[in-house]
Amino acid sequence: MFSRALALFSLASVVLGQSASPSRLTGRLPALGWNTWNAYRCNINEAKVLGAANQFLSLGLKDAGYQYVNIDVGLLVEQDESRSGRIIPDPTKFPNGISGLADQIHALGLKIGIYSDAGTATCAGYPGSLGNETIDAATFSDWGIDYLKYDNCNVPANWTDSTSPPGGDWYNSNSALRYRQMGDALAAQPRPIQYELCIWGRANVWEWGARVGHSWRMSGDSKPTWSYITSIIKTNVAHLDYTNFWSHNDMDMMEIGVFPSSLSSAAPDRSLLGNGNLTVEEQRTHFAAWAFLKSPILLGTDLSKLNSTQLDIIKNKELLAFHQDPIIGTAATPFNATSSAPTTSPPEYYSGASSKGLHVFIINTGNATDTKTFTLSNVPGLGTSGTFKVHDMWTGKDFAGTYAASDDFSVSVEAHDTAAYLLKRV
Repeated sequence: MFSRALALFSLASVVLGQSASPSRLTGRLPALGWNTWNAYRCNINEAKVLGAANQFLSLGLKDAGYQYVNIDVGLLVEQDESRSGRIIPDPTKFPNGISGLADQIHALGLKIGIYSDAGTATCAGYPGSLGNETIDAATFSDWGIDYLKYDNCNVPANWTDSTSPPGGDWYNSNSALRYRQMGDALAAQPRPIQYELCIWGRANVWEWGARVGHSWRMSGDSKPTWSYITSIIKTNVAHLDYTNFWSHNDMDMMEIGVFPSSLSSAAPDRSLLGNGNLTVEEQRTHFAAWAFLKSPILLGTDLSKLNSTQLDIIKNKELLAFHQDPIIGTAATPFNATSSAPTTSPPEYYSGASSKGLHVFIINTGNATDTKTFTLSNVPGLGTSGTFKVHDMWTGKDFAGTYAASDDFSVSVEAHDTAAYLLKRV
């Protein structure tokens, strides 16, 4: 009888070297979709997942570009010894199996994601994939899976990194090797599967992530707090050189939405459990920053409870167009807005190019409404001559008048809000 536990200890020694490259048939652009975790934790089932998929259509999310309906931890219950150790879903939660659910989601023109762990067990205690990568990757492919979130819980001591890796190259660290093993197994499947390395920002993952997967988490789990938003932006800004096509720094799931009713309202700290603590302005910054830094955007709420303002934020066509630009894969980066602009952490002024032109994004990190100013010629790539219109990406409208390259543009930005502009040469 096959044993998943024995498989862990029967692996041949991993040979340091180049692993298989991740698929180029998926993951070119940062993922757009939804994940079960923030709304439902482990209390998931087929009806909730399929309900979210149908809401992609009814709420216009599919038309806006959202594709992935992703199942997080809580799916698996045991391994099937009669089928060589294959993991199986909880038959009560998923009576049609994952392949049956995948068929229904694919019939809607959407894609489905799954969860596993690069340890002996998932974060919820279900079977992990360490040592069983080949059979689990084949199972996911057979189910029709399009996306894998691969977590980092329950790692045996001999697979952790207590010191610097061989030659100082984190690609050859124990942490990277665990993720490379699953990457190799996925590459051997006939089905392209987008691969998220949920390694919590460890082992300098941004240095080697694109050689193994398509995106990589830059931190622990997100929280619906302003402090989380600013801290993860600060973390990402330090590593933006690694963002491009097939290569995405992941700032974790969206916290736009309401506090999930499925979780106890008596919890001592609601911010640790789900959505509901962000102002409208903070939700705008949350979405805009993920868009202009080209992080995957995975909604994490009960979609049926999104209000019209929240839907307008997450369906903003111009910000999504920047995020999904087919010509330019790099993120917006900080720039010096004026000769006297103060230094903040995280930075407040960002610029980036898209197929439509040059963009400027301004985050008011302060706690009060403030006037923000940038000199047009300070925007990298704009030049020192010419006349421009300033277009508001939130409203879809141009500001009155035109601006010379030497002019300053000033705008009042509410506390914790983000302004987003396209500079159009006249």
